[in-house]
Amino acid sequence: MDPATRNAGRGDTTGTLDEALERLHTSGPEREGWLSNHAPMAVEALVRHGQAPAVHRWIDAYRDKLEDMPGQDSPVSESNWREALGDPRRLADWIRYFAHQVEEHPWQEVLALWWPRLLPGISAGATHPVIRTGHAVRALLADGGGTAPRRAELAHALGYWAARHSALPRIEHLPAEASAEAGYDAVPLIADQSGGIRERLARITALPQRPHPAGRTGQDSADGPGSTDPDSARADLEEIVRAATHRYATHAHGAPVMLVHAATAPNAVLRILPALPRTLWAAGVDAAWAASSAVMAVYAPAQGAPVPSALSVAPEEAFARAAVHGNEHAIKFADTALDVAALADDEDPLAVTAVLRATELIEPGT
Repeated sequence: MDPATRNAGRGDTTGTLDEALERLHTSGPEREGWLSNHAPMAVEALVRHGQAPAVHRWIDAYRDKLEDMPGQDSPVSESNWREALGDPRRLADWIRYFAHQVEEHPWQEVLALWWPRLLPGISAGATHPVIRTGHAVRALLADGGGTAPRRAELAHALGYWAARHSALPRIEHLPAEASAEAGYDAVPLIADQSGGIRERLARITALPQRPHPAGRTGQDSADGPGSTDPDSARADLEEIVRAATHRYATHAHGAPVMLVHAATAPNAVLRILPALPRTLWAAGVDAAWAASSAVMAVYAPAQGAPVPSALSVAPEEAFARAAVHGNEHAIKFADTALDVAALADDEDPLAVTAVLRATELIEPGT
């Protein structure tokens, strides 16, 4: 069972998450015209791991990174959504549209309808929209019926994704490797790793297709001709998240903040899968790999560093250290690493080491 499903009962009994989301929903999903508002994602992770008492203090410390919701431009509707897709000027319009949708329809239906529409733009906003969606879905699954603030958070996440929607460039698809680790080894690094992520992604010319660990080859299944068996696809994704988390321990020095997303983006998809029809799983896994490998292609260093010596630290203690560190990227990466550890028989010491590496390399105030 995946961590999102197994931990669905670990809901917030304090009400802190809903309070925090209501407090944050007066803010927009970005600041300074591009940088992401990480607060809803970070507070969901903090509450999930027993740090609810620290949440409002954490928001107080983060408030200088919050900006008001931008003004509305023109309403998004069923007749004009295609022309509005990828238009950041309509951030507020998109959020308002999805707010109506999740109030008028079951949120799972809204998610299933929009998943294939949004998925080609998974790398939009440096992958933050899909990551925010993953946190929102996990909170809704933990809540059962879904409180109003949690439904609103899904609307904010999907609206952010729709407004920033942008596809990767057309690239050459290299053969799939037999493991996720080998897949990352095979990712061609762009020669010019300068500029912002949008400029870097535009320089990608080739990426390997999704790796198929343990000889899984994406054969036809009962879910449809030419589709990958959903359970095998999910197993592939678990291995991708594990490999990306482990790789952070040795390659994070290349870009400590940005390489976090190579693990947190595919893990967001893993969290979303249980809320989707199984027929949509394989496409989600392919997109997750594309996003993760693209982040590696544009930020990973050519050479890894020696694996740091594993310390005898329990996963939850590692998360507590990330919470004290306070940086939103360190918190979200620790949250993903604990998902990886939950799937391992030995609590995955390398995943825990990767968390400690994040707290070492990421500046608390960045």
